[in-house]
Amino acid sequence: MYAVSETDSIRRYYVYILQCQDETFYTGITTDVERRLEEHNYSSKGAKYTRARRPVSLVYCETCHSKSSACQREYAIKRLSRKAKQNLIAEKSKK
Repeated sequence: MYAVSETDSIRRYYVYILQCQDETFYTGITTDVERRLEEHNYSSKGAKYTRARRPVSLVYCETCHSKSSACQREYAIKRLSRKAKQNLIAEKSKK
């Protein structure tokens, strides 16, 4: 059985999309968007994909209330076509 710790139950998770220098998108999850963006741009802790495509910029972010829901949303976004991701980003920026 999986036990949920108190920190997991109150922690917010974020699903984010980065646009890389080569105009490709990278989707991930984190608990701290600013820290993760810094890691992608300046650290060896950034994903191997983004390290070769720096600099990256944050183009989309949404809040999830659990790690499970964030992982599910990340998976759903990764399955979208490039055009659908562009539409998602455009819709979020209109709000």
